[in-house]
Amino acid sequence: MSAQPEGRAPYDPLRLCVYATVALLAWLLGPWAVLGFAALGFAGYWKARRAGLTRSKCLLRDTRLVLAYLGLLAAVAVVAIIV
Repeated sequence: MSAQPEGRAPYDPLRLCVYATVALLAWLLGPWAVLGFAALGFAGYWKARRAGLTRSKCLLRDTRLVLAYLGLLAAVAVVAIIV
């Protein structure tokens, strides 16, 4: 007997695979990966905020807080690269 209701696809934990891949890249590339992902995220949230997004699904919720967080991550990565 199937554990899933008929006609329903089983849950795909794709996010967990994505998180593991991002963690692997951060581990392998160090602060360069953090800088890259932070810059990419900042650019995406900046564009979304300019388009009117004020609340995010991110844990921080407010897009201003998300932008500040990503900016801080980028700054810390730059310091780590220089030092």
